[in-house]
Amino acid sequence: MSVAALVRPLQIADRTLESLQSLLALATRVYVSWQFLKSGWLKLSSWEQTLSLFRDEYHVPVLPPTLAAVAGTAGELVFPALLIIGLAGRLSALGLFAVNAMAVVSYAHVLLQEGFEAAAAQHYLWGFMLLVLAIYGPGKLSVDALIEARTGAPRR
Repeated sequence: MSVAALVRPLQIADRTLESLQSLLALATRVYVSWQFLKSGWLKLSSWEQTLSLFRDEYHVPVLPPTLAAVAGTAGELVFPALLIIGLAGRLSALGLFAVNAMAVVSYAHVLLQEGFEAAAAQHYLWGFMLLVLAIYGPGKLSVDALIEARTGAPRR
């Protein structure tokens, strides 16, 4: 068997996987964003309960509870919406990463207890997914890619 015969299947696999990159980026953007959109919508739908949770349960460092509630809810609604469409995709992913990190810090007294490993693991997974999107970008199926194609601006 020649080297070319061995390399050919690898090249086909490489091209096939490359063709799936944008779909995977889109699916990742939608999946992780949906988790935060649901949470943000729930906060909005019961604002008094949200304020109570930020006063009594969540321990957000530095910010007063009302400001933390507003900032957290806004972050859970704005960043995911931008990320889904892929507008300012890297910045949106970093913003949502910060929201996720603050949620873990603010609720660490619960998430880090025995029996809550699965809940903490979800936040770690979301954080990892968001870092991948921030580093690799939102992919070709995004507003960022459309803007880049129309303006000829080089990808960063």
